[in-house]
Amino acid sequence: MSDSDSFIEEVTEELRRDQMMAKLKKYGWIAVLVVLLIVGGAAFSEYRKSQTRAQAEALGDAMLAALDNDDPGARVAALQAVEAEAPRASAVLALLTASEQLGADDQEGALSNLNAVATNGDVPEIYRQIAQFKALTLQADTMPAAERKQGFESLAMAGGSLRLMAQEQLALIAIQEGETEAAIATYQDILADAQVTPDLQQRALQVIVALGGEPDLSGAPQNDSNG
Repeated sequence: MSDSDSFIEEVTEELRRDQMMAKLKKYGWIAVLVVLLIVGGAAFSEYRKSQTRAQAEALGDAMLAALDNDDPGARVAALQAVEAEAPRASAVLALLTASEQLGADDQEGALSNLNAVATNGDVPEIYRQIAQFKALTLQADTMPAAERKQGFESLAMAGGSLRLMAQEQLALIAIQEGETEAAIATYQDILADAQVTPDLQQRALQVIVALGGEPDLSGAPQNDSNG
């Protein structure tokens, strides 16, 4: 390499360094800001998680403290004094309060809490379904059969863990209305369902026999209750 070539290369390298330093001075703050945002975002995320966890623990402690009361009415009053901000936590609190209200013979109050959860679109569907199912069963003697039937049909079609229990309630309504064949057919559908539990399967078998039917177990899952 000639002296002139070496000189040109040195000058070029020096220019590159000067340009890089100029860019760092001009845009380096962006890199620093990105780093700060990443670190700050991670810290804020951890803070939110810790806050959510602390709120859940505080709510759980408050509900357990309310349930320590020996008197059902006192437990209800204590639960009603508990505050829950998040929709999911509020739904759990309302369901628990409704359960205690039933123990205190306050069916009207229980239904109010259950219906509030059942119609709240901000809470998970499973909570709404549980609340609707419980409210319907509580009104077996006061709500017209047609309305209860419509409610249980919506739960049965919605799927989920309450689907078969809703079908069982539809079968019971059919029995009340004297529709024996329809009740047997519904119980038979329950028997043939792959998700039927041993307890529900046993109840279905017993009711079919009590109604004068003959259970068809050809398509039924083999649970221990049949062994």
